[in-house]
This record gives sequence, structure tokens and C-alpha cells, in this order.
Amino acid sequence: MMEPISTKELDYVTDSISNEDLIIKQCAVLAASTQQNATHLLCMDIINVHNHHYNTLMQTLHQHVPIAPTQNYN
Repeated sequence: MMEPISTKELDYVTDSISNEDLIIKQCAVLAASTQQNATHLLCMDIINVHNHHYNTLMQTLHQHVPIAPTQNYN
């Protein structure tokens, strides 16, 4: 059985998701603005790699939702 991830681990995962998203967006801007086919193709390859990383991180979070501790703020 999986253990719930700690707050520190959750912060690391969410920071990593944010970083992957930023890389994807920056490469998309470059791919759209370049006139060189090789640069465009390289950017698209990088986008695909980082989309995979992003999706893997999101899956990790979703796998831990059922075992995440709940907080009662009442």
C-alpha cells in the first residue's frame, strides 16, 4: 500500500509540474516564431518530452488523492 506523500514532497511535485508547464510554453512560443524547420522540430520534440513528464507528475498526484490525509478547518 502506498504511503501518503509529505507536504515537502507535494511542494516538490507541484513545483516540478509548474516547471514542466513553463518549458512547454516557452518551447511552443519558439516553435511558432522560428523560420527554421530544424529548430521547429527540435522544439516539438522537447514539448513532447516535457508533456510526458507533466502527465507522469499529474498521474502521481492522482494516484495519491485517495490516500491523502484530509484536513478539517472547522
